[in-house]
Amino acid sequence: MSRWLLFACPFLLGSISSADNRLTDEQTAFFENRIRPLLVEHCYECHSEHSETPKSGLRLDLRQTVLRGGESGPAIVPGKPDESLLIEAVRYESLEMPPTGKLPDRVIADLVRWVEMGAPDPRDGTVAPAHAPQPVDGRDHWSFQPVRSHPRPAVNDRAWPLSDTDFFILSRLEREGLSPVQDADRFTWLRRASFDLTGLPPSVEEIHQFVNDDSPSAYETVVERLIASRAFGEHWARHWLDLTGYADEIGTSNTVLAEYSWRYRNYVIDSLNDDKSFDCFVREQIAGDLLPYATFQERAVNLIATGFLVLHDVDIVEADKAKLHVDQIDQQVAKTGKVFLGMTLACARCHDHKFDPIPQRDYYAVAGIFHSTSSIHKLDRGVWSDLNDNELPETEAQQAERAERTIRHMEKTAGLTTELAQAKKRTGELDKLIETQPEDASAEGDTSRDQLVKERDELASRIAWLVHALAHAKFMPPSVPRAYGVRDVEHPNDMKITIRGNPHALGDEVPRGFLQVVSDSAPPIPQSESGRRQLADWIASNDNPLTARVAANRIWQKLFGEGLVRSVDYFGLRGQRPSHPELLDYLAASFMQQGWSRKELIRTLVLSRTYRMSSSHSEPAHALDPDNRLMWRMHRRRLSAEALRDAMLDVSDRLVLSACDSSIPLEYSENVHGFDPTNVNPVTYSLTKWRPEQPFQRTIYLPVIRSAAQPELAEIRNVFDFTQPTRSAGRREVTTVPTQALYLINSPEVKAHANALAEMVTEREADESKRLELLWLYALNRPITLDEAGDAAIFLGAASDAGWVELCHAVLASNEFLMRL
Repeated sequence: MSRWLLFACPFLLGSISSADNRLTDEQTAFFENRIRPLLVEHCYECHSEHSETPKSGLRLDLRQTVLRGGESGPAIVPGKPDESLLIEAVRYESLEMPPTGKLPDRVIADLVRWVEMGAPDPRDGTVAPAHAPQPVDGRDHWSFQPVRSHPRPAVNDRAWPLSDTDFFILSRLEREGLSPVQDADRFTWLRRASFDLTGLPPSVEEIHQFVNDDSPSAYETVVERLIASRAFGEHWARHWLDLTGYADEIGTSNTVLAEYSWRYRNYVIDSLNDDKSFDCFVREQIAGDLLPYATFQERAVNLIATGFLVLHDVDIVEADKAKLHVDQIDQQVAKTGKVFLGMTLACARCHDHKFDPIPQRDYYAVAGIFHSTSSIHKLDRGVWSDLNDNELPETEAQQAERAERTIRHMEKTAGLTTELAQAKKRTGELDKLIETQPEDASAEGDTSRDQLVKERDELASRIAWLVHALAHAKFMPPSVPRAYGVRDVEHPNDMKITIRGNPHALGDEVPRGFLQVVSDSAPPIPQSESGRRQLADWIASNDNPLTARVAANRIWQKLFGEGLVRSVDYFGLRGQRPSHPELLDYLAASFMQQGWSRKELIRTLVLSRTYRMSSSHSEPAHALDPDNRLMWRMHRRRLSAEALRDAMLDVSDRLVLSACDSSIPLEYSENVHGFDPTNVNPVTYSLTKWRPEQPFQRTIYLPVIRSAAQPELAEIRNVFDFTQPTRSAGRREVTTVPTQALYLINSPEVKAHANALAEMVTEREADESKRLELLWLYALNRPITLDEAGDAAIFLGAASDAGWVELCHAVLASNEFLMRL
């Protein structure tokens, strides 16, 4: 390893924010949704405050008592499920708990995952009720109040603000006796804006254009260019897909491909690039199949959008279809509440919400809407189920194009059939010839027996491939396009409460409706409809106090590094209060007034003086506000996994800017298996053969897999905190682990980028000093300093012939390349 690379990498480990040890919203939600209900149902009768005498002295109703354990010792060892007595017991390895019967594998897996997570547990105190208390009346909570458009406040330094946003920020700083830091230089701002808006660095030409543009509209010109690029939607779509649990695979216990999921991914990208109004975006995803339309294309978009409700972790091998149905409903309720409203609705599935004013009946009022919606169906293959899909309408041009593809497909199939028949015929001939040939020698001029056997064996391999290829061709004929989605059931009806979440133990029936704490009045739901159309209208209404606030806060968080409400996925009573409540309301109100335009809100924020601040340190401000809650400087943050990989491709001039359909190359028969219609299992996939362009495409177009580590082309996602598709997160966790530095030092992919970058700068500039200047502009988007140029020249003078490659590798692995300042 070069001296330069050793110099660069220590800064990596010291620069990345360490993981927060506090209980995250996701950890709390996992415990409340997955762990507390099963403990209540299966354990509390014998191991809680409410059991007459806790058996074996073990109570499982408090965090402290779980860790303390009973007569046999601690019930769990956080982070170590294999050393935890609770896991040993539910696995029936020694003790057998619960004694009434072994828990389902999926439930055991939840317990294992909980322990692996460190056993996050919000339960505290001396008494642990078997059922959560009635929710408090939290209607006066700030997030449930109507959105108000506050006037911009007065400030002393009127020369500083460039936008209304800046007045709110500066006013708060001045009240605390603080001042914002100086502006970032143009190089830093351009790199920041380019990554924040497109996930890509600026080119050398774009750097020169901006720093040499003295016009008053220089910043506006850059922002308009970035927002208008296709890269904008490709980057911001990933933020949304983090929330939806999107993947190219169905479930986690198999490798069943989600053949049509890519249409939803592209729908999100196109919606962002077209600046589709957010309220329309909401309505399409919840009720697109029920919306009116003017054209075939509009109808297709509406149907594709409802993939939001099905593209998450579905246990399609669940034998208990009633359980599968209510679990699917629970995911839809949870996703809708979290994504659009910033609320943890799923916490009220088994009991009234412990913290928020959401009674159990409200949960089932919303759940009844999805109970009246068809999302999944049983296959004729054993216990398997599948997601619903819809046929998409085609234009005449699309029909004609499909007809041409059908002709080519028929020709290909006919060719494979003919070749297979000829190969089988030749095999028969060879078998006869081999029978007539002696095993030791052949007559002069005849083909030897060994040659005949070799030809037959080669034909056997070819026949096996042809059989597979022909089955693959028959499996994938050109057909009417389809997309995953939902539809109303034939006879919509209300849902009954499932006691403790058990679909076989039913309670009262609850009329379909919405959250009472948000609005006492809501649109009525006709008996003949599911209620999704009315739910979509209620969520996307200007009168809903949550939707615009949550959306505006998410956009702020993506641009500034932290949300005005830092618990971006949770606006409930236990969530964090906004640091600037008047600003949040001002942004939410402006968002709605400007037609729910995400581009307009982003444009406004990026052109603010607040966004223009540097990330430099201020000792007085840090002493008073160490977490930068008041926004006296810009937050530094590491690039996302996708931006990091895409940037390496981009600076080495190998990035292919192109859209694509399915991320899994289904056109290669090597990647698809199990075509036999009599097979009890559905068709599966493998990632055996890639398209030639895939190693150079943007990361958003690479496969997202649920059941295993991400594919090799996107290995960087495994290392740099990609949101796994079994989860939903509006804010990614940021960890600091040695594998990140080791990946950057040792990864063959990073080394390939370094080689390509070295070749490019060498070809474009013969002079070494100018080549160094070019390298710094390409990779770090700023001029090289005199000290850096001197150090680099010394290194290159002492390095081997691969010195430029090692230098490029060091730059790509450096702290500065990883960071957006």
